[in-house]
Amino acid sequence: MYIDSHAHLTSNDVFPHLEAILQRAKGAGVEKIVNICTDKETLEHGLSLRQRVPWVYNTAATTPHDVEKEGESFFPLVQEAAKNQQLVAIGETGLDYHYQHSPILLQKKFLIQYFHLSIQTHLPIIFHCRDAFCDLFALADAEYKDRPAVLHCFTGSLDEAKGVLDRGWYLSFSGIVTFKKSETLREVAKYAPIDRMLVETDTPYLAPQSKRGKSNEPSYLPETVELLAQIKGVEAAHLAFATAKNAEKFFSFSKQQGNV
Repeated sequence: MYIDSHAHLTSNDVFPHLEAILQRAKGAGVEKIVNICTDKETLEHGLSLRQRVPWVYNTAATTPHDVEKEGESFFPLVQEAAKNQQLVAIGETGLDYHYQHSPILLQKKFLIQYFHLSIQTHLPIIFHCRDAFCDLFALADAEYKDRPAVLHCFTGSLDEAKGVLDRGWYLSFSGIVTFKKSETLREVAKYAPIDRMLVETDTPYLAPQSKRGKSNEPSYLPETVELLAQIKGVEAAHLAFATAKNAEKFFSFSKQQGNV
């Protein structure tokens, strides 16, 4: 059993091909997918998708890239969906100083707003973070201490991973860990306890090594799991089961079973 903890199923690049993608996911043993909604259109499609595909679950937030463009207009929609128990997490939200498509102060403002929404609705947070871990840790320690979170598509250093784990958060590994030049990330995976690991595709991005150049999809998740299992010295089935169990605990899927 696999759980893809982060996929953009309702993005423009994926949604037109979704039925075939979901069919291949089922064939590969993917039993649940967490769909990340980042604007009004992807959230509307996500909520509709959940009505007919009950093994797909939704999260929502404006990414740090887009808070200048869409932060104000999208936040009330995320707030409404969260309060109506239509989401299993808030995210992806966070800080990205690598590209700085939105001003840093505005990124911080919306991150704090999402912290407060998460606390109000008792939902965990999915973080996006690049070149901003010091500020992320500082803001979380001030506004979101001792609350659940996952660092999606983690690509930071071992010290940054320790900062994540020290706060009781999860590390989510994507197809990047399979890339030939990802030795540092494989060291992080070796260090991380299995009970703090999630796996994801980040569909349609970051297809694993054997699929490089292709649009990623949930059916490619086993390649990432198999590589992580080799790093951890366990059977792939064991790692698949363990990361699925972690995802079940983090997202509390069972609470949404009746809300389809």
